Amino acid sequence: MDLKNCPSDKAKRDALLVKEALEHGSQQAYSDLMRYYRDPLYFTLLKMMKNPYDAEDLTIEAFGKAFKNLEKYTTDYAFSTWLFKIAINNCIDYMRRKNNSPQCVDEDFGVFEGICDKDALGNGPMQTQEEYYMQKERARMMRWAVDQLRPKYRTLIELRYFQEMSYEEISKELNISMNNVKIQLFRAKYMLSAIMEKVKYAI
Repeated sequence: MDLKNCPSDKAKRDALLVKEALEHGSQQAYSDLMRYYRDPLYFTLLKMMKNPYDAEDLTIEAFGKAFKNLEKYTTDYAFSTWLFKIAINNCIDYMRRKNNSPQCVDEDFGVFEGICDKDALGNGPMQTQEEYYMQKERARMMRWAVDQLRPKYRTLIELRYFQEMSYEEISKELNISMNNVKIQLFRAKYMLSAIMEKVKYAI
């Protein structure tokens, strides 16, 4: 496993733990990986599922799948990115099996509902003056919240929702893989939702 690809100390730490787990079967390494990521993963899945019992089960499943396929992990991506991708994909599959809609994936992410539509702020025939001003204020608050994000996440949100670029277009624009685009967008939207909740703005 090439540790030279690890962009940060945390990524290098995780890669070393993966190496220990694979080469020596270190139970401590597995335990440490779970300790570092169990809570962040659980709360991400809870945000999607809105059910603590399902989120707990899916968290355990995600670690199980990740550890079972640990030999497939490469340091081209951070371990956390790889793990969260497994967890989110598994969660989406589970929700589809239950005929449920994911709460926090791109196409169903309600934070942006109506904000970035081309006619969202237009005085259409079905829109009252009060609705127009409410929509305008909502757009203003959304713009403020987006500006609070770290630059890389702000750029992703702007490209996807304000410039209406496809995943493929964003991938080419930023020179990152489409999977990475989706994962980072998920994180950006999660953070954006948290910002909106902090200011107690009704999404």
